[in-house]
Amino acid sequence: MMSKTAIIKLQLKKLISEGTYKVGERLPSELEMSKSLGVSRETFRDAVKQMETEGRLLVKHGVGTFVIHPLPAIPSSLDRLSSTGEMIRSAGLEEGESRISLRKLDGSQEIAAQLGIKAGEQVMVLERIRTANGEPVAVTVNYFHPQRVGDLFERYDFSGSLLEFLELHLSIRIVKADTGISVPLHNDRNCQKLLVHPTTTVLLFKQLHYDEEHRAIFYSLDYMRDDVFSFQIRRTRD
Repeated sequence: MMSKTAIIKLQLKKLISEGTYKVGERLPSELEMSKSLGVSRETFRDAVKQMETEGRLLVKHGVGTFVIHPLPAIPSSLDRLSSTGEMIRSAGLEEGESRISLRKLDGSQEIAAQLGIKAGEQVMVLERIRTANGEPVAVTVNYFHPQRVGDLFERYDFSGSLLEFLELHLSIRIVKADTGISVPLHNDRNCQKLLVHPTTTVLLFKQLHYDEEHRAIFYSLDYMRDDVFSFQIRRTRD
């Protein structure tokens, strides 16, 4: 048997799908809505909270509750190397960047081991927050092999696809990546940049990217919202 909260959620979704309340519109007050739906304010409030965590409603305290368009899942096969931008565009969403940080730092033991350089050797680091329809969906942090990339980012302004940028200016074509997948801690500073909803979860992809000669070109930490990106892999049995 469905709970009252679940029933109210279904009724609200129906009202939105039928156009009674359109995307961008503010719902009537909590008192008005609870009376019209025949439930207590507490039950209505619980239903709104659940729909907010699902990304269907946006509660602005002191202003009201608004209908928003939920972001669709972005499908991606784990056995295909795709850029974040490609995955966003393939879902019919508008790709964007909300921040770019480009700096040099001394490579840690982890970065040095991945790139095959000495610990402490300086590497260029590119950090971006990627957005879909204006909402942050991924944080990418890229560490570049100092000898193979050199002063590329000092000679050319960067924007858009990193893979296309490397191929255009250095004739380096990234063809494969070794990928490890984990769940970052919620106190990870990059993870926190993506926690836009109470139930948002994040996956961390640690990836070492190779060119056609199997040389390590860059190492990346890619934080992806699991409520937006949908990753799949086909497994076979011998």
